[in-house]
Amino acid sequence: MIIEKMKKRDIFFLGLTLFCLFFGAGNLIFPPFIGAQAGTDTWIAMVGFAITAIGFPVLGVVAVAKAGGFEQLAGRVGKKFAAVFIILVYLSIGPGLAIPRTASTSFEMAVTPFMEAPAGWMLPVYSLIFFLVAVIVALRPEKLTERVGKILAPCLLLLILVIVIGCFIRSPGGYGQPGGSYAQNVFAQGFADGYQTMDTLVALNYGIIIVLNIKNHRIEQEKSIVRYTITAGWIAGGLLLVIYCALAHIGAVSGAAFPGAANGAQVLTNLVSWLYGPVGSVILGLIFIIACLNVCIGLLSSCSEYFHRIAPRLPYRVWLLIMAVLSYLISILGLNTILKVSTPILHALYPMALVLIVLGLANRVTGRMPLCYPVAIAFTGVTSVLYALNTAGLRIPGISTLVESMPLYDSGLVWLIPAAVGAGIGAAVSCIRNRKKYGTLLLPEKK
Repeated sequence: MIIEKMKKRDIFFLGLTLFCLFFGAGNLIFPPFIGAQAGTDTWIAMVGFAITAIGFPVLGVVAVAKAGGFEQLAGRVGKKFAAVFIILVYLSIGPGLAIPRTASTSFEMAVTPFMEAPAGWMLPVYSLIFFLVAVIVALRPEKLTERVGKILAPCLLLLILVIVIGCFIRSPGGYGQPGGSYAQNVFAQGFADGYQTMDTLVALNYGIIIVLNIKNHRIEQEKSIVRYTITAGWIAGGLLLVIYCALAHIGAVSGAAFPGAANGAQVLTNLVSWLYGPVGSVILGLIFIIACLNVCIGLLSSCSEYFHRIAPRLPYRVWLLIMAVLSYLISILGLNTILKVSTPILHALYPMALVLIVLGLANRVTGRMPLCYPVAIAFTGVTSVLYALNTAGLRIPGISTLVESMPLYDSGLVWLIPAAVGAGIGAAVSCIRNRKKYGTLLLPEKK
């Protein structure tokens, strides 16, 4: 018998599972650092951050659910683009960047603080244990709600709550003055820093795992699956907003009281050490381990499911082992090496993902103007890739200077105007063609 209605309790845990799959190292690090740097302008910066770190990830889940999958959404641009872009996204959120970062970051926060100089063999051993645990849990991706949503998620939220309550009861001071990268362009800087969570890219891929967990409750109708996926997205988004605001406040008071922190991890370390002494470092280490493990499990599962689908000759579990081994080998290079290459990659891919989500949400109109998708993505992609090359120090004579002279370059949003122009051109040309062929500006709706 097929049950087409989930219990409210199960829907909540599904949303909690999605929250945990989103909430990893970057989500812990960046809001506190924003608070520490933005000071009295923290909440302006957080509005920009929330758009790219919460709004677009949730909307990405919605857009993918409505399109019927990431492949279908990207396929509206073109088959070749979909094939290349999806592979690049999976590699960046998978073994190429995001998965290795979960192991190296949790090592930095859970092991390094307790040793003056960790031996060179410790990171490889820690990463090996970390990935073994992640693989064991990820062997059954349809069971993630049971294992992550109902067990690891409450533990993570409880530990974060301990720090938040401690900060409100015994605050080290008030907000300081804006500084660093937040001395100007506060909103735009927050918007760009939201890229670093990688959640918008991740959101395009987690649909596979959420659908598996919904079907595990014997839900089979497509409309029901879409509805519950969207509901889980809004639950996860609400939790992310609450946690981010709390972490930003913590960062703002910590940054003013203990200036000079180089990153969000140091901001948190300074505060918990002041609040709880050595016990605080243990609490923070556990938070990072659980958060990073949750994300690692989710990413291993979604990447393995995808590659199993496009290359079904290899079973899911074989792909899982391949993803884990590749991620392990990259993770032992260390956090600094991984972070060094992350920014250019994200600046290249993220804008295209954002534009794709916006077009997907407006598909009732954009879908009836066939050129809107490819032209908008082409304009966005060219600009974002050139900007990413500039940030990586790979300058192209003449072209790099031209890109630097474009509006919004300094704020990192140089792709925004080209995206709008591309969408406008694609829409205009499509309307002209539609008018000649069908006698109407928009293609007839598909029945």
